[in-house]
Amino acid sequence: MNRALKRLSLACLAMFVLLMINVNYVQGFESNSLAAKAGNVRTFNEQFTYQRGSIVATGDGGETPIAESVPVKNSDSTTTTFQRSYPDGPVYAPVTGYDSIFGATGTEAAYQSDLAGTAPGLTVHNLISLVTGKPKQGATVMLTISPKAQQAAYSALSNDGGHDAAAVAIDPSTGAILAMASVPSYDPNQLTTHNGAQLNQVDKQLLDDPSQPLLNRAINATYPPGSTFKIITSAAAFSTGQVANPQTTIAAPQPLQLPNGNLLNNDGDETCGNGQPQIIEAFWLSCDTAFAKLGINLGSSTLKSQAEKFGWNSSSLQIPMSVSPSEMPLLSDSSLTGMSAIGQYNDTATPLQEAMDAAAIANNGTLMKPYLLKEIQAPDLASIETTSPSVLSQAVSSQVASEIGQMMVQVTTNPAGTAYATANPSVAGVEIAGKTGTAQNGINNSGLNDAVFTCYAPYNNPKIAVGVMVQGGGFGADAAAPIAVKIIQAYLGVQQ
Repeated sequence: MNRALKRLSLACLAMFVLLMINVNYVQGFESNSLAAKAGNVRTFNEQFTYQRGSIVATGDGGETPIAESVPVKNSDSTTTTFQRSYPDGPVYAPVTGYDSIFGATGTEAAYQSDLAGTAPGLTVHNLISLVTGKPKQGATVMLTISPKAQQAAYSALSNDGGHDAAAVAIDPSTGAILAMASVPSYDPNQLTTHNGAQLNQVDKQLLDDPSQPLLNRAINATYPPGSTFKIITSAAAFSTGQVANPQTTIAAPQPLQLPNGNLLNNDGDETCGNGQPQIIEAFWLSCDTAFAKLGINLGSSTLKSQAEKFGWNSSSLQIPMSVSPSEMPLLSDSSLTGMSAIGQYNDTATPLQEAMDAAAIANNGTLMKPYLLKEIQAPDLASIETTSPSVLSQAVSSQVASEIGQMMVQVTTNPAGTAYATANPSVAGVEIAGKTGTAQNGINNSGLNDAVFTCYAPYNNPKIAVGVMVQGGGFGADAAAPIAVKIIQAYLGVQQ
């Protein structure tokens, strides 16, 4: 009998010890993951009782709050909860996204656990707060965004005649995203209410809006790139040796008879130089027949391979939000390849991709991975995570990058260049290397082509690369280039 009791006692002791080990393991190592699980009502209600971390823009050297939690009195006027606030909501909406009682988007979603204070890196800080009695607080997410560039981008896009449009600016030497604006935009403050019925109403209005204000056009909408794709075609021509240098002459018939018998004309049926221009002249004049013929000679496989070195056709890019792929398909039809070489047929790109194309040229052919996060700081200012710039690919050699840069700067500095009137140094106050695009899409309601512009500045010491796309804007030089100029001026502090 004693032996049986002894065994039973030992079994109970073992189970008790295992229970204690499990409780301590859960408390010490699984508390954050359990707190973050969907359906945890206690955590859901608790999130409004502490201050969620702020999101700040640091691209100009300071710290500008673009999302923060502010205390609000409850209906009983005796208790206080926190509600999300966005000081310049529509301006930064594509960057911040929103945090609501039903979910989050953008940066709010990407760094949910850090902002909510449940990330593993904040465990020690949470324990210290528990011991000291200080209120729990989420981490601060510091972004690379420049308030000057972001404000300029949003203002310029908003004043461009009501077109759907977006712009992205990045630091070509690091990949840091300086601006990411999209219009039409929305005010995320409308989605921060704790009233479920009110939130459902606002959410439905935004989702039913035909202008799609919730769509981040900067990274999740794609448009035909038009003649800006001639940067890729030129890169392939120089890299393969098909064209030796910017002074090499190429054929530019007017019109060009495609292999299928159809005729391709230059804009206004104009002759490109003398019909045998140097490629640099064909570039600043943006001669379609010259680059279509060049693309046919290069072949679709060569063009596609070159485009992918600039980041095209990638479905894995995250900034940390997922970026929709810019697409240049492999084609078996040489006539369609000619159209693809001038950014038509099935070529589509995001404004971010347009900025990346220019950034690679500006950075001596090295394409840096674009990113938004600079640093995550704990409430005690300790650094939890920082982003180190990293190379995404070697798009072209430094020699080829220099040659394409020489052609791009002529687009804005040569009186015959397509963007001379709107982006020359006397207008912009800085020397810009760029490429215009006027893309046919047949989608918009205005009857006009899409306007595209990709560029970097200053030409001799690049600090910023910009991609702008305006749906139904018309000519790239008229609609998109002035927007890029304003972003550049704001970021560089150019007074005009």
